Amino acid sequence: MYENENQSFDNREQDYHYTNTPEQQAPTRPRKKNTSAARIAKKAGAIALSAVLFGGVASGTFLGVNYAAGYRNNASTAASSESASASSQTTSSSSSLLKATTPVSTGSAASSGSLDVSSVAESVMPSIVSITNKSVQEVQNYFSMFGYGGQAQEVESTSVGSGIIIGKNDTELLIVTNNHVVEGADTLSASFIDNSVYEATIKGTDSDNDLAVIAVPLSSISDDTMSQIAVAAVGDSDSLKVGEQVVAIGNALGYGQSVTTGIVSATDRTLSSSDSSDSNALISSTVTTKETPTYIQTDAAINPGNSGGALVNMKGEVIGINSAKLASTEVEGMGYAIPITRVSSIIEELMNETTRTKVADSQKSSIGIAGITVDSNINAAYGIPAGVYVASVTPGSGAEAAGIRKGDVITKFDGKTVSTIQELKEKLQYYAAGEAVSITVQSPGEGGIYTEKELTITLSSAQSSEESQSTDNTQAAPEKGNGTHKAMGYQD
Repeated sequence: MYENENQSFDNREQDYHYTNTPEQQAPTRPRKKNTSAARIAKKAGAIALSAVLFGGVASGTFLGVNYAAGYRNNASTAASSESASASSQTTSSSSSLLKATTPVSTGSAASSGSLDVSSVAESVMPSIVSITNKSVQEVQNYFSMFGYGGQAQEVESTSVGSGIIIGKNDTELLIVTNNHVVEGADTLSASFIDNSVYEATIKGTDSDNDLAVIAVPLSSISDDTMSQIAVAAVGDSDSLKVGEQVVAIGNALGYGQSVTTGIVSATDRTLSSSDSSDSNALISSTVTTKETPTYIQTDAAINPGNSGGALVNMKGEVIGINSAKLASTEVEGMGYAIPITRVSSIIEELMNETTRTKVADSQKSSIGIAGITVDSNINAAYGIPAGVYVASVTPGSGAEAAGIRKGDVITKFDGKTVSTIQELKEKLQYYAAGEAVSITVQSPGEGGIYTEKELTITLSSAQSSEESQSTDNTQAAPEKGNGTHKAMGYQD
């Protein structure tokens, strides 16, 4: 038994040896079949095969449902969109964000290529200017308010605004802003991106459209400043769409240049006339806003000091000049800008005007009239055209020699619209006595019909005491009657 076992062991070993040697054929050895193991193996194989078949059917069904529901298309669309976005970014990175029409410094206006607010601000900032307006105004003495007499005192006032470098000529850098920013200025100064400050002069104004162009002599600007500033690129405000993102840049509250952003809330918006002292008034200007002009409405924050600054699109192009904000406790996010396309021709005319400086006291001039501002109330009550009503004419003056008569209404001075007596006086500060100037008047005729006349007047020399010119409409009021007008209560 022991030997048989050894013999059997040896056979098994030998059998193992034959199995691992392919060149030799192992002797057959009869074995008893294990029917139980075979059945288990068959069942396991059947289960595995069923699992594979079920998984394949489920997978095919899932893909078919997704395809029918459009998920395959969405994924494909998303992939293509992502690819297009990457391509677009690559393209935009090679394009220029700000293309100055007349670059002062091409290097400072170079674009980073990214159409975000920070890139727009960085590109446009070299074109934005802070403007400071200093003027001297007469105010009544405290005791005179109570009837104790006393002379009026002169007080210097300062206001701030913004401007846009719009171009240059052979001798001047030209900046466009709002008329109310520079109105009544005795001195004007412009501060550029490098915080350098230079004296500026008024080149031309248009009060009807609240526009002005001021000039800084190129000879006074340092080379370092010139290398950092640029002329703004002008866009097309007519192509603006409601909801389009915009950026407002300006000297808010006089703190220096700041940036706000928002959207175009509306285009072709008109504003109702209102006095600036009203709670719902346009806080940026003391001049009455007319209904005729249209504005871009935006929810980008526009505050005092932003007036005259730029409203730009996401290409860095100026599409508006910030002008006004609706101020009320019930209103928020309603700012207005003058569409650049609407006023481009006006700006060009102002840029081509002759730059004037205020004349010396010894050269001050006068027209030789006493006048009254014809506001909307007088216009409605008496039907007199808007302008300066001539209440009286000084004998021997240039006005008398030119044929200006009492009852005439001065509407233009040297080709520029005149709306108030104060505006007329301000314009005279830039004209010397003895200078010939054209004046447009509306003269009353039969039946109260006015006829326009253009006259040429040689300005008289201003007296040591200013000629009597009323700036208060309550002191005098024209009286209608058969085409003639009388001044009532007017102090000559």
